[in-house]
Amino acid sequence: MTTAREFDGLSALVTGGASGIGAAVAALLLARGARVAVLDRDTAGAPAGVLAIEADVTDDGAVRAGVERAAGELGGLHTLVSNAGIGSIGTVEENDDEEWAHVLDVNVLGMVRTARHALPHLRAAAAERPGAVSITQTCSIAATAGLPRRALYGAAKGAVLALTLAMAADHVREGVRVNCVNPGTADTPWVGRLLDRAEDPHAERAALEARQPMGRLVSADEVAAAIAYLASPSAASVTGTALAVDGGMQGLRLRPA
Repeated sequence: MTTAREFDGLSALVTGGASGIGAAVAALLLARGARVAVLDRDTAGAPAGVLAIEADVTDDGAVRAGVERAAGELGGLHTLVSNAGIGSIGTVEENDDEEWAHVLDVNVLGMVRTARHALPHLRAAAAERPGAVSITQTCSIAATAGLPRRALYGAAKGAVLALTLAMAADHVREGVRVNCVNPGTADTPWVGRLLDRAEDPHAERAALEARQPMGRLVSADEVAAAIAYLASPSAASVTGTALAVDGGMQGLRLRPA
């Protein structure tokens, strides 16, 4: 069971924390007592009260410096939420090599770089606060369900799912839990931009809502709540888990209305 201030005394770093799901996570962790830093290319939308650090997850030196600054100014690091990512639309014929390289660099290697530099701090924290140290990664329904025109995005998120399991095995005995969340289509700025580019934005939104059994998009706050649970001491026995927040999209097969 979670408590209102379950993150008291803990520090967290959220990548991609200045908009969408990341900003919702940062605000929620802050409200629950954590000291929070966000790492983003543009920190203008970061919640008030966080330590905002500008860095691009494709730049290893910038990530290293950002993680060190966060750990130094927050007094250590107990929680890493690796959320920075970008979308992609297309079949294998429609996305060229350059786009494949860029999306994988951001969505997969970005998580690798951040974890690589955070792990020494997380190990140190785990020795002092057993069960309170974690990495939570934002994955996607696209990792476990075939979605049309999401070949590149699905491949990247499939890699994130596999990475999560491998990292959980590597670091469980060090006291570092590793999990991921698999959101369905979420009502975020990226989806908003996708809808804006559609020939009929209203019809496209209706189609996205209809493919989720609950009949609506997932909210950023709902995904943030799941991430906060996985990151919290309440989830001390949870590692190697992918938590779906998808309105039933992965597991339910409803008959047509």
